[in-house]
Amino acid sequence: MVKHYRPPGKKKEGNAAKFVIRSQALKQLQISLPLFRKLCILKGVTPREPKKKFKGTHQTYYHVKDISFLHHEPLVEIHRAIRVHERKIKKAEAKKNHDRANRLREKTPKPKIDRIIRQRYPRFVDALGELDDCLTMVHLFAALPASESKKIDVECVHKCRRLAHEWQAFISRTHKLRKTFVSVKGIYYQAEVEGQMITWLTPHSLQQVVSDDVDIVTMLNFLQLYEPLLSFVNFRLYHSINLKYPPILDPRLEALAADLYALSRYVSTNTGLSVVNSEASQVESEQLETKQREAESGNETSELRLAQLQHQLPSNEPGALMHLVEEVTGEDDEDLDTKECKNLFKNVKFFLSREVFGLVLTGGLPVEESFMLVPRESLLFVIPAFGGIVSWEGEGAPFGESDQSITHQIVDREAQGHRFLSRDYVQPQWVFDCVNARIILPTGNYLVGRIPPPHLSPFINYDEEGAYIPDYAKTIKQLQAAARKEVLPLPGVGNEDLEDPQNLLVEGIIGRAEANEAAQRKQEMMILERQYHDDLKKELKGVTYTSAGSKETSEAVQTGESATNVEENPGDDMGKIMMSRKKRKLLEAMQISNKRKQAQFDLIKHRKKKIDEAQS
Repeated sequence: MVKHYRPPGKKKEGNAAKFVIRSQALKQLQISLPLFRKLCILKGVTPREPKKKFKGTHQTYYHVKDISFLHHEPLVEIHRAIRVHERKIKKAEAKKNHDRANRLREKTPKPKIDRIIRQRYPRFVDALGELDDCLTMVHLFAALPASESKKIDVECVHKCRRLAHEWQAFISRTHKLRKTFVSVKGIYYQAEVEGQMITWLTPHSLQQVVSDDVDIVTMLNFLQLYEPLLSFVNFRLYHSINLKYPPILDPRLEALAADLYALSRYVSTNTGLSVVNSEASQVESEQLETKQREAESGNETSELRLAQLQHQLPSNEPGALMHLVEEVTGEDDEDLDTKECKNLFKNVKFFLSREVFGLVLTGGLPVEESFMLVPRESLLFVIPAFGGIVSWEGEGAPFGESDQSITHQIVDREAQGHRFLSRDYVQPQWVFDCVNARIILPTGNYLVGRIPPPHLSPFINYDEEGAYIPDYAKTIKQLQAAARKEVLPLPGVGNEDLEDPQNLLVEGIIGRAEANEAAQRKQEMMILERQYHDDLKKELKGVTYTSAGSKETSEAVQTGESATNVEENPGDDMGKIMMSRKKRKLLEAMQISNKRKQAQFDLIKHRKKKIDEAQS
């Protein structure tokens, strides 16, 4: 029988009706490929993988509904208007009508992303859940140099830096930071905001070189979405703690590159302003703004901000941060983690020597390659987030090096002029290790001139089965138990030995009758457990016994090879035979995974043994 083929022009069915390839989508939308990529990034449209690729495996497929979703997008019309406007500018420049070209540049239509953000993130929790890549991208562009060839504007870099500092100021002020780790790629941070764990990466404060292999255009398209997203998130977070947004900074501190300190400094009680005073000062600042615009036109922005600052904060305050009100978030609303982080450096006062670029020893690398730089800005962010007070050497600092109340001084070199006996001189790694351990670690291993212990990652769970536990992780665990007054079992002793009925009776936790009953139950369980182990040993040896246990006969195994298999893997073959195919494949995958973990564990132990032999 001849196979029936659908006549041309009839309705499609199956995957051909659900998916279209990229060239078909461009033809339907009548836009260019760069604009299509930009719209997909802004709207969150991703390629799909149909079960049957009817146009070939080398094509990129999109869902028909996604393309129709882009077909009615107002951004398409806005970009068409921008393209027409650019042609007008080009025509005016060709006619050497520079005034008209400049006027057209000022009136260039700009796409608004506000509506797209509301569509993609209808709830605030949704925006927080996808903030990891946003923060990483914003912090990356905040560290990049401006370049006309790469289309990276100066305003873009400054805006990213401002948004990053505003986010860090909120995290530091509300004590939401949970983990931090200095790696080769940069510095990892993890914060908990409204129940959402947010992890981002900040690059090291070094000279960044933009390679030609990097697709800067695609990254700028992502940044076009992430900038307003982070602005909305900061606006919501600042208003949740009754702070004005955007904050007003001290121009003097901005000139000294102390933006983060100007944002995140604690507001003391004598500088706190009430809501009424803040509204009155806002009216006065608006009046000063009008007068300032009429009087001076050259230094309009800086003088205005300085005038606002002088009316909002006392004149004797050395470093003013932002227009803040008193803290209204009570301690009852804070969870246990926030309270613990808030009180970690409660009675500790830090001072950063020079421009601190301290060294942190990261594990798993040779000594020459494992030292990472820690900038001063990172310490100014981490220390206040855990309740500490910090200052530095230079203009705009809240207190100087001669302050007698300083408990710890962060130094990056061994050469120091005058040493104070009332404080500890430690390396920057001590701060990060204390933060990850949630306790104040001893400073003996972190003194200046010594090689610090390895900087362990807090994102690795050392308690899981088969995981390699470094020696310093065991030391930190013992220090944590000592700080929390917990009793750790000795090696080879389980936690059940600590719950002995006699010990509980001596401590007065239970009575004598309850202790006797518990001891009797424990003795019975021990007898049953011993009997169970004996039965297992007999079964492995091939010894059979009657139900009464009086007669025992030994069954000799015919071949030594089968006996070895029984001793090594008793019951494994029989168990695999009884399993279904799906469960058997799953068991094999688990065994392969366990072997891989064991091989990695053995490799780490072998490397550690080599290092110990080389040091000895």
